[in-house]
Amino acid sequence: MKILICDDEPLAIARLSRLVTQLGHEVVATAENGAAVQALVEQLQPDVILLDIQMPELDGLTCAKNLAHLAFKPAIIFCTAFDQHALAAFQAQAQAYLLKPIAKQDLEQALAHIIQPTQAQRSQFGTTEPNTRLTTQTTPQRQFITARSHRGVELIPIDGIYYFLADQKYVSVRHAQGLVLIDETLKELEIEFAQKFIRIHRNALVSIHDLDGLENLGAGQYQVRFRHIDEKLAVSRRHLADLREKLQQL
Repeated sequence: MKILICDDEPLAIARLSRLVTQLGHEVVATAENGAAVQALVEQLQPDVILLDIQMPELDGLTCAKNLAHLAFKPAIIFCTAFDQHALAAFQAQAQAYLLKPIAKQDLEQALAHIIQPTQAQRSQFGTTEPNTRLTTQTTPQRQFITARSHRGVELIPIDGIYYFLADQKYVSVRHAQGLVLIDETLKELEIEFAQKFIRIHRNALVSIHDLDGLENLGAGQYQVRFRHIDEKLAVSRRHLADLREKLQQL
């Protein structure tokens, strides 16, 4: 992949450049502040931007919001020394949020989840326009949910989440390592992850991949069971038909 690195610290740029090269990717350009990024994106069309947050002239979060208006939208991975911006970073449609010093394994995992098609891939499909239907369908979603817990900011892989459960003003996230709360709405999550999660109740989204079956409790009541956890969730009548159809496709 073609990668653009933006950081106001020369040593950070040097380290990230070394890691990117070691992982078999290409550093197409570097920048010392967010103000220089947009022109580089329009000129070079990188697949990924490794973006610092606190920088002079234009910070990383503002830069990411500006890039969202471009026809060509690279995937963004924030690389920062501060954990308090994680929620804002994902609201800016970042695909990952890595804390400095960046570990090679963490960067490799984040890049592995990027599915933005490269220029060569678009050419293979007979188009070089970044705003074609191909790009629209493959624009990367978040691969992690960020949540605050007693351990600090946690990045939870989407593929490791069993369900989202709305509870008053927060949403509970049940994942492979436990349970955390996030400040997002179920509706927003449903729209963003429509290919991976299905609504089974007004307060619940469940991972399609982790569904094990549907149980009839009698009196018109149903619940779902999961493959790797013992918990079961109620299914509302409103969503029963859609759930049955989805289970038949598995």
